[in-house]
Amino acid sequence: MNQTAPLPATIADLAALDELMSRPSPALIESLRRAPGDILVLGVGGKMGPTLARMAKRADPARRVIGVARFSEPGLREQLEGAGIECIAADLLSREALAVLPDAPNVVFMAGRKFGSTGSEWLTWAMNAHVPALVAERYVGSRIVAFSTACVYPFADVQGQGASEAQPPTAPSGEYANSCVARERMFQYFSHENGTPGRLLRLSYAIDMRYGVLHDVAQKLVQGEPIDLAMGHANVIWQGEANDWSLRTLAHCTTPTTALNLSGPKVSIRSVAHALGERLGVQPVLRGQEAPTAWLVDCTEAFRLFGPPQVGLDTMLDWTADWVRRGGESLHKPTHYEARDGKY
Repeated sequence: MNQTAPLPATIADLAALDELMSRPSPALIESLRRAPGDILVLGVGGKMGPTLARMAKRADPARRVIGVARFSEPGLREQLEGAGIECIAADLLSREALAVLPDAPNVVFMAGRKFGSTGSEWLTWAMNAHVPALVAERYVGSRIVAFSTACVYPFADVQGQGASEAQPPTAPSGEYANSCVARERMFQYFSHENGTPGRLLRLSYAIDMRYGVLHDVAQKLVQGEPIDLAMGHANVIWQGEANDWSLRTLAHCTTPTTALNLSGPKVSIRSVAHALGERLGVQPVLRGQEAPTAWLVDCTEAFRLFGPPQVGLDTMLDWTADWVRRGGESLHKPTHYEARDGKY
């Protein structure tokens, strides 16, 4: 991440958290020079969108950064506008709404649906397959960096490196994962047809103090809940670093668009539980045994492009334990990292 300031020992509050997760690296500032023009963030209202948009604006304050969402969260639009981001309320399922959005040479697509998929699969498919087709059709002349997920891969052997980008996105589990394959295929189709440059970011578990795998485990520890070990391994990456790498990807688009795994090294859920338990003074309650497979990705190519992660696991564990111990805010949105049936 090549931070311009040293990492703090603790994260004091939400303002400090937002500042840290939106702090651009010198490498990002340099990368954006190779991707000139406005940046349009579609789905800016999600978990990562606000800090990613702020990071883009901080990296190049003179550049126009536009955030599009429904803005159902009270106060979010005002916060983003206060950071210099132009906000437009729009329903991305509407072709008419998309048509009147401004043109932009750089599009970051963050819209999608995961939680709540069970029982309303039709809406999940509309958001994850139909909307990408509409966006790819609308922004045919732009670079499109689209967020995807490691869930498009089959489970990988936990003794190995994880799935590389050469692994076809086959045999995903559940409606959500299948709809995410469809999302990628829509962007690929329009990229092949029209020569649209892009990247498909197969992100695996960004870590924020308010949510993420480490937050989930820490919350279970302090609440005395058992920690299921069946999905015994995962990849994690600090959200600020994920934001940074995602924006730097605008300078590494390919024609046609191609996948890029985006995360950090794999971690053991058992080890994480014990490490957080030590920091919190809690004995973990562990349930079950690790399966021989998990959703794991090989991030060799991302490390080649961006270097290894600069925010290590121990730092994230320290921050998480301190945040949870002090009763820091939670988004109350579990990742369900332990789910092996693809139901969310």
